[in-house]
Amino acid sequence: MKQIQLIGITPDALADLIDTRLNKHFKEVTTHLQHKEPKKYLSRNQLAEMLSVNKSTIHNWRTKGILEAVQIGGKVFFEREKVEKAIVKLNK
Repeated sequence: MKQIQLIGITPDALADLIDTRLNKHFKEVTTHLQHKEPKKYLSRNQLAEMLSVNKSTIHNWRTKGILEAVQIGGKVFFEREKVEKAIVKLNK
């Protein structure tokens, strides 16, 4: 760690130095501790309703690899973020 000579430094200058250093370290720590939102999963029914399509369309997109599904206990879900990334903007 870098040492700083404090002889002749005023109390206000010392306070500013401490404040500057603490703020720098605080920013470094907070960038590593960002709050993560929990993943949101949609059932086939929820996804079909969200996209205004029927469940067979969801099934077809899944088998074609357009949508990626996960499964737990026989239930199929789709990660909302991945579904939103699968939606592509069309050029005019």
